[in-house]
Amino acid sequence: MKKLWDISPPIAPDSPLFPGDEPFSQAWTARIAPGCPVNLSAITMSPHIGAHADAPLHYADGERAIGQVDLAPYLGRCRVIHAIACGPLVRPEHLAHAIADLPPRVLVRTCSRAPTAWSSEFASFAPETIRWLAGLGVQLVGIDSQSVDPADSKTLDAHHELLALDLRVLENLVLDDVAAGDYELIALPLKLTTADASPVRAVLRELA
Repeated sequence: MKKLWDISPPIAPDSPLFPGDEPFSQAWTARIAPGCPVNLSAITMSPHIGAHADAPLHYADGERAIGQVDLAPYLGRCRVIHAIACGPLVRPEHLAHAIADLPPRVLVRTCSRAPTAWSSEFASFAPETIRWLAGLGVQLVGIDSQSVDPADSKTLDAHHELLALDLRVLENLVLDDVAAGDYELIALPLKLTTADASPVRAVLRELA
């Protein structure tokens, strides 16, 4: 079998999340007992916890919910590019060494270890990097931090570049043990018809 890398962080009540987001919680609505053959639970959480796919609706009213976007960008050949300790913004020069024969999906590793607690100090994309990647044929970008924009951004410039260029995005990936290079990405969002994002179980699979 081809090797798999699970690039999704665990989702639990203590998962790091933006201040104000709804944390993960689970309640049991039924437990196995005489007269009840199953355990059954209900969960509450922000769809931005853990590895997730933002929908255009997340950053523009009237745009598509995550259940309405095309699935093709979330499945197929991708390139993991290391830009570890590049600073607060990933710029084209941090990725330029790895753009030959670039596939349509790019995941960027910016930290040596994925965060296990909330911190506003994380790397994000400069808007011009999104434009540059789109010009190279990229359809999806991913990053191992909590957002493609800085934590204190009120204009969400990188998100709005994604919207303008119709690119998809994955955030909160775990790329700690992934070497730079090409893989198959599998990271399908749920068909949530009104949601602004969806959790994904993001994995990489080695190519043939």
